[in-house]
Amino acid sequence: MRNIRRSDAQAWYSYLKNPDVIRHTSWNLRNEDDLLVQFGAFESKELNSPIRLAIVNHSDDKLIGTVGFHTISEINRSAELAYDLAPEYWGKGIMQPSAMALCDWGFQQAGYNRIQATVLDSNSPSIQLLERMGSRREGYLRAFRMVRGNPGNFWMYALLDPDIVDK
Repeated sequence: MRNIRRSDAQAWYSYLKNPDVIRHTSWNLRNEDDLLVQFGAFESKELNSPIRLAIVNHSDDKLIGTVGFHTISEINRSAELAYDLAPEYWGKGIMQPSAMALCDWGFQQAGYNRIQATVLDSNSPSIQLLERMGSRREGYLRAFRMVRGNPGNFWMYALLDPDIVDK
């Protein structure tokens, strides 16, 4: 993994425009420019700015996925996990270690107490990933987020910092 770069936008958009990739997500991109707008937030030095890392192919440094945090709250010491992966890499064991590495960093370096994830109720692979990571399902959020013009129902999952769970 490495910091995401503006030069990654084309590779990122190339799989995010695939209907199979976004079917069970809230992504709503019309073109690559919609994605480029987000890079300003990723490059910000503000404490609550979203963080996005590129998951890259070691042989050519090409972006094959991303993992990051958004909805970061310094006051509450929490963040929401988000991730995506090009379909040719699905089922290859890439996302779980990538997401866990970021969560470990979030607890150990950023000082988060809670890392949560919301997942569209139809997204079985993502639900399975979160459960393999040890995330606990905490609730059902009806009409929580708009999904390409329609209210979507989401499950809420969360990981807590292991240091506070034992207290």
